[in-house]
Amino acid sequence: MPEIDPKTQTELEAAVFRRLVSHLRNRPDVQNIDLMNLAGFCRNCLSNWLKDAADERGLPLTKDESREQVYGMPYEAWKAQHQAEATPEQQAAFAGRQAEPH
Repeated sequence: MPEIDPKTQTELEAAVFRRLVSHLRNRPDVQNIDLMNLAGFCRNCLSNWLKDAADERGLPLTKDESREQVYGMPYEAWKAQHQAEATPEQQAAFAGRQAEPH
């Protein structure tokens, strides 16, 4: 990869983040537990990482605000519209992944 200045690097990374968030907003059929089981992160992780970045910079951002940035709507509304109850298999896979060292 060619040498990229820090400002451009940040802009590229921000564009990737926006594209990932957009992709996840367009795929509400993909459940958070499936993301966690397959990739080890989910929409809630992204919103937590966004809040952590804001906190590190002393910017006021609540957990609800960071979730709305990722979900594109209030979290409770997203859950009511899109979140299915986790199956026993999904829950078992999640519990197994939680036991693995990170």
